[in-house]
Amino acid sequence: MFDIIKFSKKLTLDEVSLHKSTFMVRSITSILLLMVFACNRFPPEDDRFIENLMEQNPGQFADIFNHVDSFEVQIIYTQINRDQNNQPLFRSFYYNVDSNRYFYPASTVKLPAILLAMEKLKKLNIPLLDKYTPMLSDSLYAGQVSVRQDSTAENGLPSVAHYARKILVVSDNDAFNRLYEFIGQKDFNDKLNEKGYHIRILHRLNRFLSPDQNRHTEAVRFIQNDSTIYSQPMLVNADSILPPEIILKGKGYMMDDSIVHAPFDFTYKNFFSLTDQQAILKSVIFPKAVNSKASFDITEDDRQFILKYMSQLPTETPYPPYYKDTTYHDANCKFLLFGTDHDPIPDNIRIFNKIGNAYGFLIDNAYIVDFDNNVEFMLSAVINCNTNHIYNDGEYDYDKLGYPFMKNIGRIIYQYELKRKRVNKPDLSEFRFTYDLPHSNSQ
Repeated sequence: MFDIIKFSKKLTLDEVSLHKSTFMVRSITSILLLMVFACNRFPPEDDRFIENLMEQNPGQFADIFNHVDSFEVQIIYTQINRDQNNQPLFRSFYYNVDSNRYFYPASTVKLPAILLAMEKLKKLNIPLLDKYTPMLSDSLYAGQVSVRQDSTAENGLPSVAHYARKILVVSDNDAFNRLYEFIGQKDFNDKLNEKGYHIRILHRLNRFLSPDQNRHTEAVRFIQNDSTIYSQPMLVNADSILPPEIILKGKGYMMDDSIVHAPFDFTYKNFFSLTDQQAILKSVIFPKAVNSKASFDITEDDRQFILKYMSQLPTETPYPPYYKDTTYHDANCKFLLFGTDHDPIPDNIRIFNKIGNAYGFLIDNAYIVDFDNNVEFMLSAVINCNTNHIYNDGEYDYDKLGYPFMKNIGRIIYQYELKRKRVNKPDLSEFRFTYDLPHSNSQ
């Protein structure tokens, strides 16, 4: 192989041997470097980008690929680049996304409830009426529940703000129900559809009511100094919202401690696609980046309130006093990146998100920032953890399947973002907040 090498002088046998050894060492070194580069380089950013990235981590995702249909995984990863004026530019990548495929959205429906409730308050435009005004609920129909006080609030009274705080920090169900009742079932659906979001919100959460009862919502009164400043009668949706098709899933379900061997009917359950979930989150995080039709008409103060409590941790929250509850930890509602970790989330990372988990479906819809490394991205994912295909039996593989998947997909995207080149460094200062309590680095 040395025939092609031309030397300026005649070499001794020892010199030839030395050249051979040097060449072989350099060749082996080059090959090793290429192998290391090949193992660590990321796949091209194309239509298969997320899939290729997962394929580079077979230990974490082989089971996902082997059961892609039954796990019903959908992933949307959106890159964010900034121009010279710090304006965001977006590029989205999709894995197995189908906006018409049904999954139960669980608590993810609570974010649009907050937005619509605050939009309604602004539209009413009544003096002394805002998100902090005490809101009382009156029972007037079957299945309804009155509310006169809230011992977890600083002033002992319920309000849109306090309900929103409970939703954003720990995903409280009753808080969602109260906002659903203030908005009304008809407006909840009509307003979102007018904005271009194809969503069906048909029922309260964790209260098993008939379709008729869900069409009727409690009367609401806003009070100030023992005086009513706005009174809303019971709202009734006279028009039944009809899903486009019958939705049946699984092979059985529990009823009265017995298994019914027939698919579970989700036809009259809520529907909220992953694409619409990320789009609505984007409208809050980047309101100038969405068209006016798809935006929510809320005040900037309302938006800042939502962003703050969406990223605030239970350990930072005195009202309700979640910081005293040892069952809550930083990752309580931060599935992506952290799963069920009990270690504190690093101070440089904040997650603005809304999660959901019910009937075996696990969902997280997030905007993630790392202030130290100038990283930002959006990531939304859903997985069906009901591996035995029996609903209502409480046997869902969240711990073995769902939370590890959320943690792993979050981390491989985050690691990619750490190494991804950016032309312009983002200014993320608008997403820094002073939270209600200091973050504890030991839990």
